[in-house]
Amino acid sequence: MKYSIGVDMGGTNTDMGLVSENGNIIQRRNIPTNAYTELEPYVRDMMHEIEAMVAEQQALDGQPLTLEGIGIGAPNGNYYTGCVDNAPNLTIKGVLDFGKEIHKYRDVPVVLSNDANAAAYGEYVYGGAKGMKHFIMFTLGTGVGSGIVVDGKLVHGSTGGAGELGHNILIPHGRKCSCGREGCLETYTSARGIVQTYCELKGIPVSSDVTSKMIGELAHQGDLVALKTWETVADQLGLAMANSVTFSAPEAIFLMGGPAQVGEPLLKPLRAAFEKYLLNIYQGSCQICMSELKANEVAILGAAALIKMKSEK
Repeated sequence: MKYSIGVDMGGTNTDMGLVSENGNIIQRRNIPTNAYTELEPYVRDMMHEIEAMVAEQQALDGQPLTLEGIGIGAPNGNYYTGCVDNAPNLTIKGVLDFGKEIHKYRDVPVVLSNDANAAAYGEYVYGGAKGMKHFIMFTLGTGVGSGIVVDGKLVHGSTGGAGELGHNILIPHGRKCSCGREGCLETYTSARGIVQTYCELKGIPVSSDVTSKMIGELAHQGDLVALKTWETVADQLGLAMANSVTFSAPEAIFLMGGPAQVGEPLLKPLRAAFEKYLLNIYQGSCQICMSELKANEVAILGAAALIKMKSEK
């Protein structure tokens, strides 16, 4: 049987999985990303865990397995170069050439892209976007990421950094963003942005005791400030999504991430806002969908799916 490796490189932990052809994660391992300040020992330990998964699966299968490649979803991942370019949330600094380091241990294809692109392609290969050629994925979490698929292909752009819809400016001179600009979509519709909106509506200081999950629970209990928070977020995200449709005319826009899991307090006003802002020639052509991949699997499956993208070219 053929397998691929999916690697989700986060600022705190790196999760790895051995993925079968039909999209099942057979084995998992992890190492603490933030325990490393240099690429070489990080890749050495990552490959040690990968080889352990391969050896264990070969023993279970009773025969050598075919490893099609290693896909990596990472912050600031550059598909063209196979490098992570100066990711601010990593303790390993600089331009990190993963392909070069991994090939010291195993001569297999290595494909790297940013985590939102990986999530989008995972949805395309294993999830609800199967059979679609045109869609956009918005990932809502600590930040807001996006992946754009046109004609069945991820959009990378000339630099490999296309698809940063979370850094479209929503409100000029608005909230300060981690990117250094002001008013980005991320500052309003990320988990942190949602908390800030709630606290502003409540008239209280922003506190670490308040989370977007808590605001979701309050909304389901009928709390008026929480409901108003999600209505505000829905209007802002609906505008951004409607604008994105004019760019690539997708069949669907998929949502994933913690804040999206709140359900109808977000989705009901989001559908209304999306239709309100959508250019009339696109009315009825694009649906809003939730990711069909499990939240604890999407990052690994997305990274593994990058190998299939490479093999299809």
